[in-house]
Amino acid sequence: MILHSRSDVPGTFTVLGARVLDPVQGIDSVLDVVVEKGVISELAQPGVKANGKTVAGEGLVLAPAFVDPHVHLRTPGREDEETIASGSAAAAAGGYCAILAMPNTEPVVDCAAVLGALVEQAQEEAVIPTGFMAAISRGLAGEELAEMGELAAAGAAAFTDDGKPIRSAALMRRALQYAGSTDRRLALHCEEPTLSHHGAMHEGIVSAELGLGGYPSVAESVAVARDLALAAYEEQPIHLMHLSTHESVELLRYALAGGVRASAEATPHHLCLTDEAVRSLNTNMKMNPPLRPEEDRQALIAALKDGAVSCIATDHAPHARQEKDVPFEVAPFGVTGLETAFAALFTNLVEPGLISLETLLERMSAGPARVFGLPVPRIAKGEPANLVLLDLESSWTVQEQRFRSLSTNSWLLGRTLEGEVVLTVAGGRVAFGSERIGA
Repeated sequence: MILHSRSDVPGTFTVLGARVLDPVQGIDSVLDVVVEKGVISELAQPGVKANGKTVAGEGLVLAPAFVDPHVHLRTPGREDEETIASGSAAAAAGGYCAILAMPNTEPVVDCAAVLGALVEQAQEEAVIPTGFMAAISRGLAGEELAEMGELAAAGAAAFTDDGKPIRSAALMRRALQYAGSTDRRLALHCEEPTLSHHGAMHEGIVSAELGLGGYPSVAESVAVARDLALAAYEEQPIHLMHLSTHESVELLRYALAGGVRASAEATPHHLCLTDEAVRSLNTNMKMNPPLRPEEDRQALIAALKDGAVSCIATDHAPHARQEKDVPFEVAPFGVTGLETAFAALFTNLVEPGLISLETLLERMSAGPARVFGLPVPRIAKGEPANLVLLDLESSWTVQEQRFRSLSTNSWLLGRTLEGEVVLTVAGGRVAFGSERIGA
């Protein structure tokens, strides 16, 4: 799978004395890591290979950089909310070495011409390697399939109508058949709209008390069940996006046990929050699928821990300030997440002991890379340098002025988090934190 970014000069430097933690390679040691022209050339005992430009890594963790398979860059059409340049810069600041962008843009990425223009733009503007998913259906209308073969040849990383479910089971079946011929996976937003019915939040006690229209759990799980059944019948792989309910997790486990080639992702906000957060009526707590009760959050954490959910994806969804500055019921769904994902999950899951740091790093890096056939970031001699340097002792407050993203609709504004990304190397090039590199 080819990702695209601007052609910056590969880096040559040594990270000194960091705790090198790579769950895939089975490494957890204090080492010097030497990078020469963008490639890891040596993992050495501290002090053995230090020369040239250096990065002080003492007391810090050096890990494989992250991969996000679910990002909205709003380009083309809504460059006031995000661009390839700003979104990829935000990703770099969050520790990511690769991202995949969604096709629900204006125009929709449903033909080779639109996709080709995005690829060219990424080669000029993207701070880190950036790939693009293409639409399953023309115009995301769910009526006829896009030209999947043509889009795959033009570089589509996968196919999705994210933001809109595929209502027709027959169209979904044909999509699975055609996607199979392209060696690309379908990434699915599972929602039965006749059940979600424009609900603003999870249907339950909190929605009843607030008087807000409810979006029941079954609106997701019934669609998950259908799509897993079709994937099993066609013997094709699928990826379930942003799962939010315990019923969906149970269906996924059953399918995996039966040999269905399914994968799934969870978002930081669904892993950290419940529908109780909506009591604030803060529109940055409105997302699709909505925040669910604690039972659902715990089911997602358990699935993340044991690997049934193999990916963490931000579903980074920037919105203009005026769009969110409206009553909760009419605000658009979606929150940003690229710049806060690691710290939010470290603070809310790792520090309380709900999952290990190693699990978090694997689900943010190797997990999503494997699902979508992307290069797995590894800290090993001869591998391209895809690295993130983390200060686990750092506390910082989420503030608008820190964001590289053009939009600030974060559910974490004003909160203090533990764990900070201080350096990102993507594809051998320093993408964030260059001031850390000394002479």
